[in-house]
Amino acid sequence: MVSKTDDIPASVPNCNPVDLAEAGDGAQDSKATSKTSLKESCGCGHSADTAMVNGDGAHGHTEEAESKQDGNGETDGGEESNEQEVIVIQDTGFTVKIQAPGTEPFDLQVSPQEMVQEIHQVLMDREDTCHRTCFSLQLDGNVLDNFAELKSIEGLQEGSLLKVVEEPYTVREARIHVRHIRDLLKSLDPSDAYNGVDCNSLSFLSIFTDGDLGDSGKRKKKGNELEQIDCTPPEHILPGSKERPLVPLQPQNKDWKPMQCLKVLTMSGWNPPPGNRKMHGDLMYLYIVTAEERHVSVTASTRGFYLNQSTTYTFNPKPANPSFLSHSLVELLSQISPAFKKNFTALQKKRVQRHPFERIATPFQVYSWTAPQVDHAMDCVRAEDAYTSRLGYEEHIPGQTRDWNEELQTTRELPRKNLPERLLRERAIFKVHSDFAAAATRGAMAVIDGNVMAINPGEETRMQMFIWNNIFFSLGFDVRDHYRELGGDAAAHAAPTNDLNGVRAYGAVDVEGLYTLGTVVVDYRGYRVTAQSIIPGILEREQEQSVIYGSIDFGKTVVSHSKYLDLLEKTSRPLKVQRHSVLNEKNETVELCSSVECKGIIGNDGRHYILDLLRTFPPDLNFLPVDGEELPPESQRQGFPRQHRHRLACLRQELIEAFVEHRYLLFMKMAALQLMQQKANKDTKTDTPAITEASETTSESNADTAQTQTTESDSSSAAEVSTDNTSQTDNSTSAASQAVTDSEENSSKPTTNGPLDLTTTQNGECKSPLEDPKSREVVLNACKAVGSISNTSFDIRFNPDIFSPGVRFPDDSTDDVQKQKQLLKDAAAFLVSCQIPSLVKDCLDHSALPMDGVTLTEALHQRGINVRYLGSVLEFVDKTPAKAQLEHFYRIGISELITRCAKHIFKTYLQGVELSALSAAVSHFLNCFLSSFPDAVAHLPPDELVSRRKSRKRRNRVPGGGDNTAWASLTPSELWKNIASEAQSYYHFTIQCESVDQVVEKYGLQKTTLLREISIKTGIQILIKEYNFDSRHKPAFTEEDILNIFPVVKHVNPKASDAFHFFQSGQAKVQQGFLKEGCELINEALNLFNNVYGAMHVEICACLRLLARLNYIMGDHPEALSNQQKAVLMSERVLGIEHPNTIQEYMHLALYCFANGQLSTALKLLYRARYLMLLVSGEDHPEMALLDSNIGLVLHGVMEYDLSLRFLENALTINTKYHGPRSLKVALSHHLVARVYESKAEFRSALQHEKEGYTIYKNQMGEAHEKTKESSEYLKYLTQQAVALQRTMNEIYKNGSNASIMPLKFTAPSMASVLEQLNIINGIIFIPLSQKDLENLKAEVQRRQQLQELGKSEEPIEDSPLELEDKIPID
Repeated sequence: MVSKTDDIPASVPNCNPVDLAEAGDGAQDSKATSKTSLKESCGCGHSADTAMVNGDGAHGHTEEAESKQDGNGETDGGEESNEQEVIVIQDTGFTVKIQAPGTEPFDLQVSPQEMVQEIHQVLMDREDTCHRTCFSLQLDGNVLDNFAELKSIEGLQEGSLLKVVEEPYTVREARIHVRHIRDLLKSLDPSDAYNGVDCNSLSFLSIFTDGDLGDSGKRKKKGNELEQIDCTPPEHILPGSKERPLVPLQPQNKDWKPMQCLKVLTMSGWNPPPGNRKMHGDLMYLYIVTAEERHVSVTASTRGFYLNQSTTYTFNPKPANPSFLSHSLVELLSQISPAFKKNFTALQKKRVQRHPFERIATPFQVYSWTAPQVDHAMDCVRAEDAYTSRLGYEEHIPGQTRDWNEELQTTRELPRKNLPERLLRERAIFKVHSDFAAAATRGAMAVIDGNVMAINPGEETRMQMFIWNNIFFSLGFDVRDHYRELGGDAAAHAAPTNDLNGVRAYGAVDVEGLYTLGTVVVDYRGYRVTAQSIIPGILEREQEQSVIYGSIDFGKTVVSHSKYLDLLEKTSRPLKVQRHSVLNEKNETVELCSSVECKGIIGNDGRHYILDLLRTFPPDLNFLPVDGEELPPESQRQGFPRQHRHRLACLRQELIEAFVEHRYLLFMKMAALQLMQQKANKDTKTDTPAITEASETTSESNADTAQTQTTESDSSSAAEVSTDNTSQTDNSTSAASQAVTDSEENSSKPTTNGPLDLTTTQNGECKSPLEDPKSREVVLNACKAVGSISNTSFDIRFNPDIFSPGVRFPDDSTDDVQKQKQLLKDAAAFLVSCQIPSLVKDCLDHSALPMDGVTLTEALHQRGINVRYLGSVLEFVDKTPAKAQLEHFYRIGISELITRCAKHIFKTYLQGVELSALSAAVSHFLNCFLSSFPDAVAHLPPDELVSRRKSRKRRNRVPGGGDNTAWASLTPSELWKNIASEAQSYYHFTIQCESVDQVVEKYGLQKTTLLREISIKTGIQILIKEYNFDSRHKPAFTEEDILNIFPVVKHVNPKASDAFHFFQSGQAKVQQGFLKEGCELINEALNLFNNVYGAMHVEICACLRLLARLNYIMGDHPEALSNQQKAVLMSERVLGIEHPNTIQEYMHLALYCFANGQLSTALKLLYRARYLMLLVSGEDHPEMALLDSNIGLVLHGVMEYDLSLRFLENALTINTKYHGPRSLKVALSHHLVARVYESKAEFRSALQHEKEGYTIYKNQMGEAHEKTKESSEYLKYLTQQAVALQRTMNEIYKNGSNASIMPLKFTAPSMASVLEQLNIINGIIFIPLSQKDLENLKAEVQRRQQLQELGKSEEPIEDSPLELEDKIPID
């Protein structure tokens, strides 16, 4: 989610104006803080720890205690020790000299932590040494060990000379060499990125910035740049344009026209060498055709590469004359082919000029949904990779496949006592996970494509299971009626994702000694495949013998185990799982601390594994009708409970967190209220228990029906009243209220969800105010009211087995079960009555700004709302009075709902298609879905190969095999009928439309947007060209337009916990106005992130963005530019070239470019952002107003007034629509338009707009406010100018040509004034950083925090804004 600062102060009154970071900006974008809601991340007090909700950052509570920061930013001991550790890590680097054969010695900066191997990598990447792979580094004649750290090598110091010594080849080294040369030849070729292999992905930034931004800023002269700019954008980018072309999405990069170095480089057919040649040192033979059409055969021997005398048909391994023996293949080829020499050098020059972020592999594969037609060239390495499982090469474990389970579990067992250990451990965990995800994806595709033999080949295809590369694969079908009672195939399809969420949750809690399986869920070609690592020994035993905890038959037979109970007990609090008892088949009581399906198996390696975590979180009663159970009225009013496809619908972890937090606040309010009433009674010396009892009963009944906001506000107002009544508060109450505020401040909110009551308050003097029975009774009542499982403290946990069919509870726990049922009902009602309205409210005040399906889903998930509630959310929006201001949200929601329904249908549609008809079937489906052509007829592929004798014997046993052409009979009207009925049955939402054109018309959707959404969801890749969707005479897609079908992969994302803590502390510091410290912490976080994730990751992207923003605010524009450039490249590579985040990054980069005087680049970037935004969500979106204001301002700056007006007036229209005509954003928009009219000397229009703005300021801020005064000054100035102009005109009319004309001031706006406006609209405030101002600011911030802590924040802080606040429109 992207949040804009200028919107904050309204929603968070006590937030200081130094919200330079877009509140919670970085963190919120990354999924890392699925929870940092705006409110938390900019509340001044307790922000640093609240965001770590439930160990989201994969760390145990031990570390949480160690690196916790409290609100005021003083660090406690633990954090300091962390910082000490960090310093240890960054030993100072030193320089060594490197001498390679045939080159001048050069200096290389290294750090003591590096391994020798890293120097190898650097040399293999450098332009002058990149052709060497088989060498050793020697210091004074001693060979350095590749895996040694530099600091452990004796005699290696500043200025040492390292010699590069060529080593003899082995078969492995020769293959690595050939592979490396091929990679160098292909280094500029984007086909790997288009094909989605080897973690390559696309990036187009350099096309818009003409190379590297850093240098170009210095080269161009600022003065004469104005004349050279051509500012007119292409027609389709202008406001109001209706065409949405697809081709500009992937502009052609001139560097990609590959310079051909060789025609062919491939393995020779004479491999492997016969025995007698092996004994001459022959390792393998290559066949090469040079650019000059010379065919040569090359021997790779232990001494290097040389030409031999073999031809295609005769084998003659003797060296040719001359043989050109060279240690490197590049040296050999440079001697025999002048074209190779010239082009290879040019290619390497270009390669090293590219930004490293364009070349580094991403941790997880990103697929592109469009691609141009790429020529398929011969490529020996690719061919070899496709048919070997490529395990021998990439792993340095010789001669065996990887034991994934062992790797995944060993990395978990690494020590984690201090920071360096944790970094090492997290880095290892992350690396193994990303490798495992890649291997699992590859395996799943092989399984569905029919390239893997099943382990139970005799069974029918849907029941088969597979093992490949030590990974176990199963298909998402209901095998052996396992899920019959839960919804059959629908349940079997939902179970893997639920299981994955469970694995994620247990992995994040990270309990020592408890192990989960590596799990990846892959959707490919209509099938869902679950890939899991294999528990050692599981395949040799029957499941019945191995399961020693849990149940294999959904609760009919249940076993337990003390060791498992101990381990799971540790996860009980963070995951809010209640320890409970169930009955087994003999009616004995069995104790569990998880759901019954959760199975415990001790592997042959002695580790305790848990699997089948599909019910880690409690069931969602809104979608689970149970006979004889009534839901609370909030749910019933919305039409719940509803029938769902399966009975596995459960609540999200985020919802559980939010619900518990909500209950916690309620608990504190009730306890405080009752204590105060008791106090009041004591004061009046008359004990009237009646009152307290009455209040208890009311509050209890309130709590039982899920609390809607009204009860909350009532209780809080009551609390305020009572404080006022007892104005002569004596120490005891202040201690109690102190306790209340304190525990809210420091207890890191209910993240711990532990015994957090008034007894365990953090302030020292108040050891236990609960000695007297009255207070104890108060807590007891509050506990009962909020459904806590303990009577002395606040502690809410859920029993995941409630409402599971087949699970029976012992009689003595009937009470408890009843309570748990009530809690579940309350949670379900909480989702409907609090979370959905709060999401809509956040969209209304623009703190949540979804732009496409992905960001909408994230917004729902952050608030704990499952996507199955999408229909309810849309209905809620429909009934909202301010519906017009939610149009963008509604449109994105409808488009998401429709494409998800289409995806469900597409899934079953594809299962009936055989491989040879896949492209025809996909294009036919897209035609039915998007094309206006009414009778889309499928082109059955003409059988390219008709055999004379059709053999009827072979039945291919690939999933989806079978000569099935049922797909060809689908028609557009039938598909849309199915979509409407799917929307009704799955989302309970009514779409009254029979065709795509009606939908587009009714909801204002765009066909390109629908195409993008469906392609991303289903993994389709289409040819990039202009499609004519609206032709009624021919279909839009042909089978040639479907290029590929990719897997859609879900996996666990391990987190860098320490880095994340630093990042959050940094954000908190920035929000308190301590920019320098904030900047240091965030730089530190960046180092740690790099340490764990490598160079590319979403969270690093967020870090870079925030750093760039801070650099900019602190006046370091070039640094801001460099960091933001990295952020854009990384966002393109890791999230995708048109992901909403990438669009945001482009906008920030444009601002910093403008500030650096690179106006044409700034414009190109803004135009790119606008194009992407049009494609992704269309013109009608609140974010478009910001974008257009930016474009308009830059155009105003380069004196393109008419063009500027088009954009600014569009921004004004959009702002008025989404913020309401009285909003300060609209006032600012009026002002910007007025300024352009002034520059055009059209003073009447200028006056008209400025008057509008002035009226808004006057009504909203009052006459005395600085903004109102500024506006009124400007009005006076405009009026004078208008009068002067009129005089001059009159003079001309009267006196003709000899009139004495007063010179008028037509000013081109200064760059500074344009930049100032740009900063204002982008929510950036500059702080005059004189020392004195800083001191005042800090004092002010601290004063406010103390006010808050004393609970005195009832006085409206807004009335006394900081001097700074006047500079920004508070909207």
